[in-house]
Amino acid sequence: MAMVDVSGKSEIFREASAAGTIKLKAETIDLIKTGKIAKGDPLYTAKIAGVLAAKKTSDLVPLCHPLPLTNVEVDVKVSGKFTVEASATVKTRAQTGVEMEALTAVSVALLTVWDMTKQYEKDAAGQYPSTTIDNIHVIRKFKQA
Repeated sequence: MAMVDVSGKSEIFREASAAGTIKLKAETIDLIKTGKIAKGDPLYTAKIAGVLAAKKTSDLVPLCHPLPLTNVEVDVKVSGKFTVEASATVKTRAQTGVEMEALTAVSVALLTVWDMTKQYEKDAAGQYPSTTIDNIHVIRKFKQA
């Protein structure tokens, strides 16, 4: 087992974007919109968590190269009656791409939304019937010499 050897590759500009969603109850979405989540604003907190996660990707994914990130942008917003969407764009000038950093940013942003809203998601039996984190995927990869 080894990291991919990128020592022969040149450092070039690289950018990647990713996105994903979390489905919540409509009542939980309303609490987010009206600022009534007890832990605070999950959308703002998730943005910060996503940026921090992108910066720590190589600490979390064992064979991922540590990269000098030049920019991380994370957006988290309500995008429907039951949905919060997270997206991230990560940039670097390096020998390998940043799609893992973008995917990690989105994943941790959505996990943060879940952590901050899970108390509102239980049904009468104490189960989480409608909550899913879904469709985390790379939207775009770009590189330019």
